[in-house]
Amino acid sequence: MRVLHLHDLKAEDRLRLTFDGAFDPHAAAERELEPFFLALEKHADGWMPDIVEGKRRRKYARAAIWKSLEEERQERRTAIGLYRTQWPALDMTLRLWFPPLHPELDLTLTLKPLSFFAEPEHCGKFVELVRAWASRYPVTHAVAHSGDDMILAGSPNFGRDDETESRDGFDRVYEVFWLNVFGPKLVEAVGRERMLSTPAHRVEELPNGSVLIVTWPTVADFASKEARLAQARAHAHLRPDLDFDAVLRTLHERSAMLAPVEPRFHPDLAPLLSRVVDRAASHERQRRIAGLNTWCPPEPEEWRPADSALPPDVEDLERAREHYSTLAEHLVALLHSEVPSVFGATPESLTDIDFYFWREEFPTSRPREAIDEHAVPAIGAYLGEALVRNLGGRWIPRQKLEEAQVLVGNRVWLPFARARHYMRSRQALLDYSLTWLYREAKRHRG
Repeated sequence: MRVLHLHDLKAEDRLRLTFDGAFDPHAAAERELEPFFLALEKHADGWMPDIVEGKRRRKYARAAIWKSLEEERQERRTAIGLYRTQWPALDMTLRLWFPPLHPELDLTLTLKPLSFFAEPEHCGKFVELVRAWASRYPVTHAVAHSGDDMILAGSPNFGRDDETESRDGFDRVYEVFWLNVFGPKLVEAVGRERMLSTPAHRVEELPNGSVLIVTWPTVADFASKEARLAQARAHAHLRPDLDFDAVLRTLHERSAMLAPVEPRFHPDLAPLLSRVVDRAASHERQRRIAGLNTWCPPEPEEWRPADSALPPDVEDLERAREHYSTLAEHLVALLHSEVPSVFGATPESLTDIDFYFWREEFPTSRPREAIDEHAVPAIGAYLGEALVRNLGGRWIPRQKLEEAQVLVGNRVWLPFARARHYMRSRQALLDYSLTWLYREAKRHRG
């Protein structure tokens, strides 16, 4: 039973629900949680979990739920995960907290992609599910919205430190999202009459005194001008101390951060930069694309005109070249599992290596001494070998590695010097990429 994890899907937005409720810790778990799972099975339209995970992974069934909760039971808490094996992907965690702690039923639910909730019917059933849960398990606060926009809004801290957020929770209306359930304490703090007169798509007082507010019919288009206007009106209504225009401006700024940006990367580096962007969190992706669209790597400085090349200063040229080949093999030995293309020393393998080092944050995640003594010589030799094999280059050995040159056309290139610059930092892996130097060498070889 292979779970479809969120990271198995491409980087895109998702629906995020957080639910802070209460339950009766003295009741039998089966009886107390029966309404929870009845509501889930009734309203989870197209995204019903089929996996329950506690100490082990089981197919979804009531017996599996009770068994998993029992297996995970500790003195003060128990928790289970619920997942799916097919699209859309679901990551759902139910936690129960027992006395002497305040008894709580906490739920976090993430469903990806958010576009699944473009249909009003899916959104309507999701709202009914949260309504059923909030009516049965009194909430302090619950919210469902775009996961990316929640991050940009600063949720759940909203500018507070972790200790303050943990202590105070959602103790005032910091933000109004697509779906909101405000508990009785917060309703009374705002004013029940004001809360119930909120301009929104749906406002409903629940039997336990909580208030459900849905700002817009569908959540997938939360960033549209119309949905943002509805969101701003609701927020400014519940927080009359806030300026409506400022609230709306902030929402539009967040929408702009998430608006799709067409990649226009430097053509020589597009294969590398596309993979860099794919590693970005979805809420950062568009800004990352925009930044890389305007970024251009510095012109390589690790070269000389061929007529200025330093002459060989080693006694045995062939032995020196064999030494460079051996050093290059050290890189193959280091990377062959993670970068299978490293065996070929091709232009494509250079891009694969660039991405691997960037992904691993290699310059800062490994000891500097090991990088300087082992990685830099291996990388420089490998780059030099790629110039020799693919561009008809010729090694001009020198006693000092950093002075060793590869003659390609009317230039000599300094691969070891390039490797030293390359391993300075994570950004240097892009500024001084092996791919970029190779492309420049190819361009000038004729």
